[in-house]
Amino acid sequence: MEAVGTEDIESLMEDMDYLPGHFHLDLKLNCEPVGPLRLRLRDIYVKQESLQGELEAEVGCLQYAVRNLLGLLAFHLEHLDTAEEIFRSICKEDPGNLNAWANLGYVYDKLGRELDAGECVEKVSHLMGLDAGEAFQDEARLLAARCLAEQAYVHPHDVELDSEDDLRERLTAALTLYNRALSYGGQLVQKEEKRSWYFKMATIYIRLDDIVKTEADSEYSRLSHYNKGLKLLKEALELEKTQLKALTWCYIGIMLERKEEFTTVPMSIHDCGYSATDPLSCYGTAINLASDDAFTLNLLAKVFFLLGKHEMALGICNMALNVLPDPELNWQAYCIRAKINMMLYIRDLEKVKRGHGGVPDRQKLTEARKDLDKVLSVRQCLRTHLEMAQVFYYMGVDALQESLLVDEGAVNSALVSLSHALQFELGDSLPDLHLLRGRCLLLKGEEQNAADCFKRAVELERPGGTDTTALRCLLQVLLTLFTQGGPDQSLAISQLELWVQKAEERYSEDIVKFVLRCLYRTRTAEVTELSRALIRTGRLDIVRRLLETVVPKQNKKRPMARSFSFA
Repeated sequence: MEAVGTEDIESLMEDMDYLPGHFHLDLKLNCEPVGPLRLRLRDIYVKQESLQGELEAEVGCLQYAVRNLLGLLAFHLEHLDTAEEIFRSICKEDPGNLNAWANLGYVYDKLGRELDAGECVEKVSHLMGLDAGEAFQDEARLLAARCLAEQAYVHPHDVELDSEDDLRERLTAALTLYNRALSYGGQLVQKEEKRSWYFKMATIYIRLDDIVKTEADSEYSRLSHYNKGLKLLKEALELEKTQLKALTWCYIGIMLERKEEFTTVPMSIHDCGYSATDPLSCYGTAINLASDDAFTLNLLAKVFFLLGKHEMALGICNMALNVLPDPELNWQAYCIRAKINMMLYIRDLEKVKRGHGGVPDRQKLTEARKDLDKVLSVRQCLRTHLEMAQVFYYMGVDALQESLLVDEGAVNSALVSLSHALQFELGDSLPDLHLLRGRCLLLKGEEQNAADCFKRAVELERPGGTDTTALRCLLQVLLTLFTQGGPDQSLAISQLELWVQKAEERYSEDIVKFVLRCLYRTRTAEVTELSRALIRTGRLDIVRRLLETVVPKQNKKRPMARSFSFA
């Protein structure tokens, strides 16, 4: 009796303009994966990990939005028992949660528990007021408003949002649902809860502004997002929760910094009374509000970190650790501080590569390692092992010449950390892990093992992507294997041909040409020798491709290359 519960729910609500639950939402998560299933599962797993942290940050009714989403993710990972447990716990704590009851009914239906699914249908029908009189209508409208707000929360967390158009579509859908929630609830929604929705909507407008400002002639379309977002933040300042109030001041500071990007000051700045307000004063107010709350300080540090304000984020992390130094209770601060030190080191390293600045301060690597050691002593995590491996990698290579091994013990420790990361669920599906592993093995002179790792990393990149790092590393190591000669030379030629063909299937034509052009320009002698060998054996296709890259097309956007950070 497949999907009977779901059909019953839909028949009850065919005249309604909303449908409780998450499994019917227009999400990529609820559709067949665009690429290989393993990539979809990897994305869901990573999303699940990040949401666990958000669950700690959410207060009030929106915590149930996070938990409903976690249940949805567990279901799509085929962890039906976990999904059932999550939805059932929400129903127990919040008996009026429409989404949880509808979601639980869906899970029961998939498990073949028809009676339990039927009870969930009846509960949803009752909560929606379908069998009640006018006296229950106000309560039903309030529950409907919360239902819609929870569904709005889900959309920005969808998977496979690789293009800006897809992300904009999800963000816009979320705003539509939040507005419908406000319309449904009206004055029935308590002010504090309504302001928490305003805060979420404001952050979405900020993200939309990030997307729109990269477009040509964007100022006119940006103004609408900017003005709405700032006015919502002004409303959210009335929140009683210190955590959200501090974050609101932080986001107001971000918006006021962006006013310089407009030819005319956005009118919302004057409407909200911020004409004389300095962004730094907003940041100072946010930090002062959170000064004795380690958790809120961590949230502020994350925001500043994502903004690229690394020194400010580092200072806030130090404040959080002064308030709560116990790594078991405040491991997040140690993680953030380690990421910041790692990013600062990489930033300085990139400056040196461009001929600017002095030798990067390797003490930052030592500090990052100490912080990650503290985290791993209380909490084993795939991401933390991966970040530790990155720290060890940079400790093992020369600060000015990355291809030069200076500490084999550190590189071996990086490989050990990566082996720990591989023990976690879906750890083997992270391209960053295999890319870093290949680089470590290459430093140790294990070219064939490195090539196998780079192959795996390329295979795990999403089709149509623009990150060429793994492909470039793979072609370079295969070229090295060819130039080493010996019995494996013909195998290296065959592998080069094969992976150029695979690259053409996975990446755009321009990206493949760009990678081949870089290979030719950086290793001209070896590529010339390879071409001669190919011509002697009658393998002319790859020679033709290499020759076509000698004269590149003009005005083409350069593909992205990844800096080695997992932040």
